[in-house]
Parts: sequence; structure tokens; C-alpha cells
Amino acid sequence: MAASGELITAVIVDDHAAIAAGVRYWCEQADPPIGLIDAGDRLADVWTGPGADADVVIFDLELVPRNPDFGELRRLVDSGRRVVVYSQHTDNATAIKCIDLGALAYLTKREGQTHLVPAIRAAATGFAYTAPSLSGALVADDTPGRPRLSPRETEVLRAWFAASSKELVAAKLHITVKTVDTHIARVRVKYANAGRAARTKSELVTRALDDGVITLTELGEAAS
Repeated sequence: MAASGELITAVIVDDHAAIAAGVRYWCEQADPPIGLIDAGDRLADVWTGPGADADVVIFDLELVPRNPDFGELRRLVDSGRRVVVYSQHTDNATAIKCIDLGALAYLTKREGQTHLVPAIRAAATGFAYTAPSLSGALVADDTPGRPRLSPRETEVLRAWFAASSKELVAAKLHITVKTVDTHIARVRVKYANAGRAARTKSELVTRALDDGVITLTELGEAAS
């Protein structure tokens, strides 16, 4: 996460050079500017070199035509990366699936500079950004049982309820505190999108109890 006043950095994974060039220009013109690393269509560059330390991953969901890479999105999210999906897909189902997998924002390539730059800034601090296309998708989504937490989000949440600090959670799960923060932030986003905001730990506990993520017995054992 970029600290207050520090340069935000993002790595873009997109197989269209013109798209990456346009995003670079928008980032350079932003106030303050955003540092952009262009990985082209090389997913490996997100994990190694300068891209590995970028605050945000701007991810083109379909590097291979007609083959949206939800698996790679899940891998990025599970590792604690903060992802903005930037896609040509305009259907609600794709947008909802990306958010369910843990992306902090979903933008279509029609939405451009006006929304991509704020989405990058929000993601860098661990917050979601809801562009118009995503807002419409969320309104139209009538799937019962939302929010749907990923297995990793559930694991981190349960560990946090049982621990006195995020540092202990990080040590137990062999991840960084930043990754713990990211997973908890995404859980809060999903509850907020479902109209059940959980701004504090106690509110998250209440939501988790309501949804069967954890039981009162388990909470009692954790406290003893």
C-alpha cells in the first residue's frame, strides 16, 4: 500500500499496446502522477521485477481471445494483490464474478480516464471503486446469498476473529500484514455492496455469525 504522499505505482497487463499507452498517458497526467509499469501480455512480470512491488495490478481479463482468465485473477487476489480489472466485457455476469473473486474494481474499456485513475487510487489504499458499469451490474444482481466470500477471505476472517492482532494472523497464515488488510478490506467491500456494511471488527463478527462463517462456540473457544 502506498503511504500518504508517496507515489502510487501500478502495473498494467494488457496485450494491446495502444491501451497501455493510453493508460500511461492518463497516469502521467494525473495529479499527482501515478507510476505505471507496462507488463504487456507477460503475466510473469506482475510477479517479478518492478511489477512485483506495484501497489495495483490493472488486469486485462482476456489476454487470450474468448478465454477470460478468472484463474489468474483468483491467484492475484489470493496472494494479496490489489486488482483493478480493465476489460472489454460489458456483461453483468463477468463484472459480478470478478468482484466475487476479489477485484477491488471492474471497469469496461469504455469508461476510460474518468474512472480508471480514481479506481487505481482507491485500490492502492485498499478500497473499492464502483464505476457506472459495475453499479448497474450490482443493482441487477439478484443472486441469493450475497455476499459470497472466497475460501481465502473466509480463512483470513476466521483467523482474525480468533487473534488479538493482524500481525498474529499474518504469522499463522504465513502471509504479510498488508495481505491480511487487503483480504479484510475486500470482505468489507462485499458486505457493503450487499447493503450490510461492516465498518468495525464487531460488526464483521455479527455479519459472520449471521451467515454461518463462524459460530458462537468457535468464538467462545477463541476467547478462552
